[in-house]
Amino acid sequence: MDINPEPKHRYKVEQPKWSSHAVIYQVNTRQFSKEGNFEGVRKGLSHIKSLGADIVWLMPINPIGDKHRKGELGSPYAVKDYLAVNAEFGTEQDFKALVEEAHRLSLKVIIDWVPNHSAWDNHLVTEHPEWYAKDYKGDFRPSPWWDWSDIIEFDYEQVGLRKYMINALCYWVEKFDIDGFRCDVAGYVPNDFWQQAVSALNKIKPVFMLAEWEDRDLHETAFNMTYAWSWNETLHELAYGKCSLDRLRKYYSWNERSWPQSAYRMTFVSNHDKNAWDGTQREQFGDALEACIALSVIGEGMPLIHNGQEAGETKRLAFFERDPIDWQNHEIGDLYRKLIALKKSKVVLGNGEYGARMIQVPNSKMDEVFSFVRHNEQEKMFVIINFSSEQVDVTFEEPLFEGDYTHWDSNEKSAFKSDTVRNLAPWQFEIWLT
Repeated sequence: MDINPEPKHRYKVEQPKWSSHAVIYQVNTRQFSKEGNFEGVRKGLSHIKSLGADIVWLMPINPIGDKHRKGELGSPYAVKDYLAVNAEFGTEQDFKALVEEAHRLSLKVIIDWVPNHSAWDNHLVTEHPEWYAKDYKGDFRPSPWWDWSDIIEFDYEQVGLRKYMINALCYWVEKFDIDGFRCDVAGYVPNDFWQQAVSALNKIKPVFMLAEWEDRDLHETAFNMTYAWSWNETLHELAYGKCSLDRLRKYYSWNERSWPQSAYRMTFVSNHDKNAWDGTQREQFGDALEACIALSVIGEGMPLIHNGQEAGETKRLAFFERDPIDWQNHEIGDLYRKLIALKKSKVVLGNGEYGARMIQVPNSKMDEVFSFVRHNEQEKMFVIINFSSEQVDVTFEEPLFEGDYTHWDSNEKSAFKSDTVRNLAPWQFEIWLT
């Protein structure tokens, strides 16, 4: 028997250099501005840039179905036409102007793509009914077990559907020069389709692909980034005392050992789903919010800002109606700006293989305190987070953390030694830099 023990690296997605310290910003065009259109987003791009964001993710920009529509304006995820823009947002020329302005500001633009299902009145329903999944009665069906009555599912066993969807994806890159896609419920679509699609797209230009899913194998040949849903869920439960801190350690163990280091995981405290159905960032995380935001930015993963977080995210945005964001200067926006500036200033805080791994620093309060180092030969960052509602005194073990540091925000100097004790207020985080 011929046995070749040489490793074969399956994961072939190469991360572009521009993404090394990138941050992503989600835009709900309907709610982002008073105008609720592409022009309102275009005028807000300089604000997005000022936060330190690099990628602008636009929620679906296609026309919305009328049949079985939810609410007055409907869900943007009920697509009526994959090759058109929603007149609610403006014209094709308005969209082109938005993309051109983003590129002038060195921002990438990715658009939300809804491949798993369409609106009931998409023209494909009558032109190609064979492309749709059917229920046990032979009727078109919404996604099973979900309250998604305004959509019906596709059947990706149909070669014609695959060709149509790939051509539609290519259309947006060729005509509007967009930079990639955020793909809705990407795991409901076969992985080999994504391989086919990205292969075709990359022949036009290199694209950045974000999957709304949490599966390492999506990174094999197609996706640059996937959702860190389990990271978000763990921190939400930690904030309300519903799980132990070891669950967060298990997430990072899983991230390090089960996922390729090249894979970007999107870390977030809010997005359109969380905001609409689970509550605002403060509702979800309470007094732990600032610590969770800090970890999303300076831990492993690419941070997401959901539009309006920087203004305090004062309300749950209506999903099917107009409900513009209440814009204001806010301390959360200041926090994001400072943390993102820190991320971009340190090589060790890069995304994926561009950055350094998080290495746990054991401490005397492992049930309450999360502590780690990210370092290389030139830089070291020591992070301490009290994930509890109690004030704690904590000491640290093993020599990796020891050294002379400067506080990331106050510029306080401190020497950390084997007998150093830190007193932390409830939910307090500290970031120390050599």
